[in-house]
Amino acid sequence: MGRSYSKSTVSRRAEILEELDSKGQVTVRELSKLFKISEVTIRNDLAHLEKQNMLIRARGGAIKVKLYHVGIDPPFSDKQKEYLKEKQRIAKAAVEYIEDGDTIVFDSGTTTTEVAKNLDKFKDLTIITNALNIASILSDNDDFNVFMPGGFLRKKSLSLVGGLAEESFNKFYCDKLFLGVDGFDTTHGLSTPNVDEAHMNSIMIEIAKKIIVVTDSRKFARRRFAYIAPISKVDVVITDSGISEEDKQRLEKNGIEVVIT
Repeated sequence: MGRSYSKSTVSRRAEILEELDSKGQVTVRELSKLFKISEVTIRNDLAHLEKQNMLIRARGGAIKVKLYHVGIDPPFSDKQKEYLKEKQRIAKAAVEYIEDGDTIVFDSGTTTTEVAKNLDKFKDLTIITNALNIASILSDNDDFNVFMPGGFLRKKSLSLVGGLAEESFNKFYCDKLFLGVDGFDTTHGLSTPNVDEAHMNSIMIEIAKKIIVVTDSRKFARRRFAYIAPISKVDVVITDSGISEEDKQRLEKNGIEVVIT
């Protein structure tokens, strides 16, 4: 199967980033042939992406940046090492919102994984997750019922996504969702680098009664490529002391409970 070339500017630029992520370097000429559009249009794309700090233009093309930016989705193993102590404190605060008998949704992510590691004291929990590693952590507890959807495995996040997974989640209604995000702009909303993950997260939000976002403070004032939901969907935010006073006040003015660990 070949690519579909009737793409919007946004989706084409996202695919340019994917090419760059896999190859490390791309040229204007090869991108022009790949997308069957003019080299002038490709140069405009690269100029736009460079302004967003997503790549560096060089040698008739572009090279990837080493830092993770708006359109880049780092591997789970890399994310797991970052801000681990903060995530562990956030997780311990998060379990205070859980009660015996709850039905809970966990999305994939390093902070939600830390929450899943702190559930041993609870009984009769029903847990729905699309994260392979979280399901594995919870599988040893006989007091828990764990449900997983089908779907396509995203190796970078160890999560199941796609139409089959979304159809499965739409059949449930749950007490609480614990959601980790890659971007949390308090004026714009929640975001993540991957479109499939964003759509899955939006479905999780719709099926849960209470939305609890667990995220370290670096994720604030950061926008990722794929939009998930506005902040009006969020009930509680649990983060660390690095959150700015401006962001904290904006969340609270929107009726969101803010817990700082």
